[in-house]
Amino acid sequence: MYEVILSFITAFAVTYFAIPSIIHIARVKGLCDEPGERRSHTESTPSLGGVGIFAGLIFSVVLWTPFHLFNDLQYILCAFIIIFFVGIKDDIIPVPPHKKLFGELIAAGILVFKANVKITSLYGLFGMTILPLWISAPLSIFTIIVIINAFNLIDGINGLSGSIGVLIAVTLGTWFILIDRFELSVIAYATAGAAVAFLKYNYTPAKIFMGDTGSLLLGLVCSVLTLKFIELHQLIPEHPYAFDAVPAVAIGILILPLYDTLRVFVMRIVRGRSPLSPDRNHIHHLLIDFGYTHMQATTLLVLLNVAFILMVF
Repeated sequence: MYEVILSFITAFAVTYFAIPSIIHIARVKGLCDEPGERRSHTESTPSLGGVGIFAGLIFSVVLWTPFHLFNDLQYILCAFIIIFFVGIKDDIIPVPPHKKLFGELIAAGILVFKANVKITSLYGLFGMTILPLWISAPLSIFTIIVIINAFNLIDGINGLSGSIGVLIAVTLGTWFILIDRFELSVIAYATAGAAVAFLKYNYTPAKIFMGDTGSLLLGLVCSVLTLKFIELHQLIPEHPYAFDAVPAVAIGILILPLYDTLRVFVMRIVRGRSPLSPDRNHIHHLLIDFGYTHMQATTLLVLLNVAFILMVF
């Protein structure tokens, strides 16, 4: 149990003390996000906060994870590194969506085929229980890609993506503690610690944004935790903390990023546009346009996600 607490503290400390240097370097090198038509900020702001989140997460996980209990960790870290490089390149030199998707597919493939992060049962959803590999693998890869990009899409106002990431990581990390899977709770709480430290600099007035480096990484971590949450229920059917209809519970935990992604994709398709084309129709943009401040909109949306988590529990 102490590893979990130390993983949070370590990740928090590394990220907290790394970000001021990252802000300084980003300003010196001109690596900032400029205001624009689709932007919600009015000042040039450094956009490499994800580097600090990555540093805190990786350092803490490597330091405190019991490797002898987690043989697949090396493959998970490989996926983290791939997403880190995809994100940081896009933050420095914008990457076409299809190239970003290719990198995400590689990371997802490593998780599914090497790290055994995959869904092998739907627990009766759509009348399906145990899934053959030819269904399990593409479904798992698709789920990972959706969650990664859902976090990327909600990263539009100060504090939102980081706060939702902390909420989901703490929720799932606590559940892993309750079922004695401390190796997964270390990853969850290291993620939460790094994200909390980042939020200190991201709440209004934001000194730095997480950029694609941070949002893609948070999405990848949450996808790993979510798929493990679903899959582990096969091993603990009689456990007091096991849930019925676990896929629905997982959707409830991730409701805000999943709903917003589905909503904007459907709206774009209905209007005859590519689902990948950017716009200002996300829920957080609408709240800003209705007159809410960044912090008011973030608080409202986080509380909404908390309400859904309580309902599904």
